Amino acid sequence: MTAIDPTAHLTAEQIEELGRELDAIRDEVIASRGEKDAAYIRKVISAQRKLELVSRGVLLFSFFPPAWLIGTAGLSVAKIMDNMEIGHNVLHGQWDWMRDPKIHSTTWEWDHVSPSDQWKHSHNELHHKYTNVIGKDNDLGYGIMRVDEDQRWHPVHLGQPLWNFINACFFEYGIAAYDLELGRNLSKRRRKNPEFRARAKAVGRKIRKQVLKDYVIHPLLSGPSFLTTLAATFTANLVRNIWSHSVIMCGHFPEGVQVFERRSIKGETRGQWYLRQMMGSANISGSKAMHFMTGNLSHQIEHHLFPDLPSNRYAEVAVKVRALFEKYELEYVTGPLPKQVFSAWRKVVRLSLPNKKPKVKTPDREQELVAA
Repeated sequence: MTAIDPTAHLTAEQIEELGRELDAIRDEVIASRGEKDAAYIRKVISAQRKLELVSRGVLLFSFFPPAWLIGTAGLSVAKIMDNMEIGHNVLHGQWDWMRDPKIHSTTWEWDHVSPSDQWKHSHNELHHKYTNVIGKDNDLGYGIMRVDEDQRWHPVHLGQPLWNFINACFFEYGIAAYDLELGRNLSKRRRKNPEFRARAKAVGRKIRKQVLKDYVIHPLLSGPSFLTTLAATFTANLVRNIWSHSVIMCGHFPEGVQVFERRSIKGETRGQWYLRQMMGSANISGSKAMHFMTGNLSHQIEHHLFPDLPSNRYAEVAVKVRALFEKYELEYVTGPLPKQVFSAWRKVVRLSLPNKKPKVKTPDREQELVAA
């Protein structure tokens, strides 16, 4: 909620025209989806499964340092592929048009402690609808961080760099926790709610399944390499968690990305929704390999505009979207990964401290912030 609105120069007519131009881009991609796109996702899934199988095979001999290094690196990459380019995008329904029951958002389950149906609700239905709206978007600060200068500061916020680092290390568990809305459901009364209890049991079952696979069965199969395989699997999960957290932080939290008040989305039109996605997201520049390993969430702006388009098409879409940013004189926030990571962490630290100079607020604005 910056003091200067970067979209103030746009008229209502221009915003709706922008929406129509973005709709045209989406329609063009939908009309051109075909076998080439289907072949892409099938090839990626096949490669991921082979890489994971080979890596786990190598880790059966992880007692030998070279095998540990190769197996751990391979398993880390395989888990990132499953999480980012495959799981995240399949669960968005990007490949539902193929009508393949094996690659469909209603049947897919990923290598993650958060059950896919709960993640789809919190991510697809809430986060993408209420992108960067304080008090509505749980992905904004994950419910544990101050994300805007206008939010009231409390001494507990001093610890948010530490909380954020811990969340990065165990990110899949953090996602499962806020999919459950654990913070607001910890009271005795809410814990007894049948719906919450059912969802909590589903998370517990998924955690047990993941722990059994990664930390019991596979290490046991390694025999004398039990401890080294256990360490390798933990390391691979740690690498996957930190990587996915970093990518998401870079897409939502660097300097220049806007956050919004709840009242700002009242009566929101299609064009205004598009504009909020544009201003509430940031990209990561880099090579094709970088884009692939981020699940093409390096094109976060394009993903938020068109979350159900195939991820392999975001690169071509980005060229047209960036042209619209220039046409309507809007800032296209992007940069290499190190720059975006530094920017996001600098913002985390800055907002952990009290404001040096309180902003002057109108009575209406003060009332809105108190309500939040």
